[in-house]
Amino acid sequence: MASNILSIGQSALAAAQAGISTTGNNIANAATPGYSRQVVIQGSALEQNFGYGFLGQGTQVETIKRIYNDFQASQVRAAQSTNSSQSTYATQLQQVDNMLANPSAGLSPALQDFFKGVQDLAANPASVPSRQAALSSGQSLASRFQSLNDQLTQMNQGVNSQITSSVGVINTYAQKIAQLNDAITLAQGASNGQPANDLLDQRDQLMADLSKEIQTTVVKQDDGKYNVFIGNGQPLVIGKQAYALSTTISPTDPSRIEVAYATNGTSVIMGENSLSGGNLGGLLAFRSQSLDPAQNALGRVAIGLASDFNAQHRLGQDINGNLGGDFFTVASPRVSASTTNTGTGALTATISSASALTTSDYRLNYDGTNYKLTRVTDGAVTTFSAFPQTIDGVSLNITGTPAAGDSFLIRPTVDGAKAINVAISDPALIAAAAPIRSSATSPPIRSSATTANTGTGSIGTASVNPPPVDANLQQPVTITFTSPTTFSVSGTGTGNPTGVTYTPGANISYNGWTVQIAGAPASGDSFAVSPYSGSGTISAPSVNTPPPPDANLQQPVTITFTSPTTFDVSGTGTGNPTGVTYTPGANISYNGWTVQIAGAPASGDSFAVTANTGGVGDSRNALLLGALQTSNTLAGGTTTYQGAYSQLVSSVGNKTNELNVSSTASGNLLTGLVQAQQSESGVNLDEEATNLLRYQQAYQAAGKVMQIASQLFNTLLTLGN
Repeated sequence: MASNILSIGQSALAAAQAGISTTGNNIANAATPGYSRQVVIQGSALEQNFGYGFLGQGTQVETIKRIYNDFQASQVRAAQSTNSSQSTYATQLQQVDNMLANPSAGLSPALQDFFKGVQDLAANPASVPSRQAALSSGQSLASRFQSLNDQLTQMNQGVNSQITSSVGVINTYAQKIAQLNDAITLAQGASNGQPANDLLDQRDQLMADLSKEIQTTVVKQDDGKYNVFIGNGQPLVIGKQAYALSTTISPTDPSRIEVAYATNGTSVIMGENSLSGGNLGGLLAFRSQSLDPAQNALGRVAIGLASDFNAQHRLGQDINGNLGGDFFTVASPRVSASTTNTGTGALTATISSASALTTSDYRLNYDGTNYKLTRVTDGAVTTFSAFPQTIDGVSLNITGTPAAGDSFLIRPTVDGAKAINVAISDPALIAAAAPIRSSATSPPIRSSATTANTGTGSIGTASVNPPPVDANLQQPVTITFTSPTTFSVSGTGTGNPTGVTYTPGANISYNGWTVQIAGAPASGDSFAVSPYSGSGTISAPSVNTPPPPDANLQQPVTITFTSPTTFDVSGTGTGNPTGVTYTPGANISYNGWTVQIAGAPASGDSFAVTANTGGVGDSRNALLLGALQTSNTLAGGTTTYQGAYSQLVSSVGNKTNELNVSSTASGNLLTGLVQAQQSESGVNLDEEATNLLRYQQAYQAAGKVMQIASQLFNTLLTLGN
């Protein structure tokens, strides 16, 4: 019996000692990341039958249990992955927001300064300082575009570096998890299945760290190993085997780093949409959803501004009397053929309409029969079988023979802000003037014979005498022949002469004009000299668009009305139309220009459109250039340049705010889940202090049991002696 009591005391002492050691270990690792609280699991030793009943044989320590909840851990990993992704995305996007919305370093002040320079030029078109100021403000605007684009490009390079770093961290974690899988299996096999708690904690901590880098799915095997999957189910860790991610240059964009997965001895680029969550997912989402669109949107503003300004500038006239050229350089779309293409097809792209441009990139794939063009931003697909094609303001053509499976990346606006620059350096080349001008050419007076004349006399065109112009020039005058050799005058400003001797062919002059009468007027014949009665006025001519201007734009043209409803044209580059029907207020267009005539032109009225020779002080084209500032020319004619840039700033700002809010919310959720997990798995020092006292008392009690057993044994020995 004493022996039985002694063994019971020994088992209690061993259990208490295990409890004290476990509690001490908990206290020591209270601040260790990933450590889970451990508890001693005791069980009753096998009872012994003494005939009168079963007596207990003490206790035994069955295992040291790790307090760990797999469901809570999976929740924490998922929340950690989401929070890391949103935090990374928000941090990156905040840089873009700060740059674009900067009131002094953004694009808005440069746009305003540029058009202010154009408006100053319109007010002083002959001023060399005004011209130089306009040129300088254009150079400043181009520099601002380039500066903003350079910063976005640097951010893209930074994303490439961070992606490479993140992939390296992921591979390191995967290797360590695979090693721990093997170590845990070996350790638990050598201990008859007892849990290797510290190794399990290390592995779970690595899984938590891995979830900060990428979203994962964990499948726990029967032998305790973790199989870890990423993306669309690609294995990262299977048992003790780790699979590595890698980085590679994009086959369609040499400036872009892509994430690849090694399978069957080859590397396959993983789609950015499949790599969600974690730091890596946040970087990829930032690049594809915000950084690329922001650079494209900035480029679209630059291309739209440069294209529209160039088009109007080419319709003007510089200070030397020449038609204007391009004011800005304009970027061409960037087209990249995939490095995996096997055909000889070479795709080219040009901008046909800056107004129709979007901020998206496009992917062109050929299946051997049809081409499929996918707009990246929304996935819209256009299928066709032949070139050329024009889509969203971009004209596409292909040479050579593509092979099935060939693909191309088209980025219409990505280089817009990078390539814009001022194409001229001489202020005299700014085309501020209009290349043509119009004027009414009708003489102030006209002559006519009355319809009742019986003689053969005809009156010639009245000519105006040299200045000064007579005050009565346009007063109606009638010359009436009283005989073939005499006439009377009525309606003159100085009286009505009568009996004036007529010499055939001689000049007849009154009120500052002179006419001659040919033929033989008869007695009673009369002739009139009167002002033109037409009220027609010609508008300033506008140069037709689209460019280039007509080759005959500056050739002189005269429009002469033969009646109030018909006119003849002389001096055109394609012939001299006659008897052209005139509709009041309708456009009259020749040689690439258009005018309108207001009022009611009379028979004999004429109007001229000529080159704007010596138009140094003309600012009509400068006014049209300045009007582009408030014209809705982008996004299909729905917004201005400032409006398009404001939309970009607003979009980035709203997304930044959204991510900040989401990141804060996911951070709070993560904190709550971690607290819930720690409330179960974490070490509570107060609780451990209580346990330490409890095990201390148990240890002391077990010692007392052993002391009594020893005394009983000694008593039995004494009785025996």
